[in-house]
Amino acid sequence: MNPIAHRVDFINEPQTIAMAKLARQLIAEGKDVISLSLGEPDFETPEHIKEAAKNAIDAGYSYYTPVAGIPELRQAISDKFSRDNHLSYATNEIIVSTGAKHAIMNVVMALVNPGEEVIIPTPYWVSYSEMAKLMEGVPVFIKSTVEQNYKINASQLEAAITPKSKLFIFSSPCNPTGSVYSEKELAELVRIFEKHPNIYIISDEIYEHINFVGKHVSIASFESIKDRVITVNGLSKGFSMTGWRLGYIGANKAIVQACEKIQSQYTSGTSHITQRAAIAALNGDMKPTYDMVAAFKQRRELVVNGLNQISGLRNTLPEGAFYAFPQVSSYYGKAYNGKVIHNSTDLCMYLLHECCVSLVPGDGFGAPECLRMSYATGETQLTEALKRIKEGLSKLA
Repeated sequence: MNPIAHRVDFINEPQTIAMAKLARQLIAEGKDVISLSLGEPDFETPEHIKEAAKNAIDAGYSYYTPVAGIPELRQAISDKFSRDNHLSYATNEIIVSTGAKHAIMNVVMALVNPGEEVIIPTPYWVSYSEMAKLMEGVPVFIKSTVEQNYKINASQLEAAITPKSKLFIFSSPCNPTGSVYSEKELAELVRIFEKHPNIYIISDEIYEHINFVGKHVSIASFESIKDRVITVNGLSKGFSMTGWRLGYIGANKAIVQACEKIQSQYTSGTSHITQRAAIAALNGDMKPTYDMVAAFKQRRELVVNGLNQISGLRNTLPEGAFYAFPQVSSYYGKAYNGKVIHNSTDLCMYLLHECCVSLVPGDGFGAPECLRMSYATGETQLTEALKRIKEGLSKLA
C-alpha cells in the first residue's frame, strides 16, 4: 500500500529545480557544466542591506516575529507601494511571507475551492499550475505565441472565462519570456475583468525592477478592480536576495487576514533578521539595483544576438527579467548518434550531456516548443554557452 497522499501525484517537481539539481550533480562529478537553469542573480546582496542584517543580529533581533510581519517592515512596504506603484495599501492590507512563492501559495490556498478554475496565460512560471492543482483547482491555460510577444489579449481572456472561473495568475515582467504588459495592454484586460466581478487577479511583480522598456505598471493601479487584485512582490530578484527568502502581498484586508490565518499554521513569521534587512532594501539606495539591471540589459543583447545567429531558432527581445525563451521545435525529429530529439526535454538533456550547458525545457512553462535560458551569469560564461549551443545544434540532423 502506498502511504503517500494522492495530492502528491497531482503535481510535478519544478523543471527549473530539477535541471539545476542535475547540473550540480554533473559539476560535482567534474564536468564543466555552464548552468543557465536557475533564475538567480549572480550579484552580491548590496552592502547596506548586509550591514542592516549584521546590525540586527548584534541588536538581538532573534525572536519570533508577528505572523504578518514586523510593523516597521509592513510600513516600509506600504511606502514602497505608494512611492513606486501609486498603490494605497494600509499596513493591515500587507502580509510578509517566506518568499514570493510562499506568498502566492498562501493566496491560492485562501481563494481556490475544489473544482474552481484558475486562468493562467502561457508561458507561465512553473509553479502556478501546480499550486492550483494542490488546492484541487482546475488550471485553464490561455496560449500566447511568439508573434504576440507572449502576451494574451482581451478576446482570449474573455473566451477563457466560465462560471467556474475564480482566479487569474500572471507575471509582468514575465518569467519565462521576459514580456512586459504595457498600461494599454493591461487596460484591455481590465475591461474584461470589470465584466466579471467574481474573478480575482494575482499579479506577480517579482521582476518589477528588471524592466528594460520603461516604468513598471501594476494592474492594481486600475481602481475599478483594485479590490480584487493581489499584488505580489519580494526581494529576491531586484535586490539579489534569493536566499534571504522574503516576499509580500498587498491586497484587500479580508484576503490578507485569510493568508495570515493560513500562514500562522504552517510557517508563522519570516526571519526577523531578513525582515530588518528588507527595511534597508526598500528604504535604501537603489543604485546597486540599477547597476545590476544595466548589466542584465547588456547581457540580454549578447544572448539575443547570439541566439539570432543560430539557424532554426525563433526569438523575441525580452523586455524584462533575465531570460531568453527561444522556440526550438524546428530541431524536433532530428538526431545525433542515433538518438532522436522528440521534445524540449530531449533537447535540454542533449545540450546538457553533449555540450555541458544546462537549460530548462519549455514543457514546465506550458510552452513545449521552447526552452528557457537564464542570462543571470557572467558574459564570459554566456559567450561560451552560446558557442556550445550553436555547435551542439549544428550536429543534429
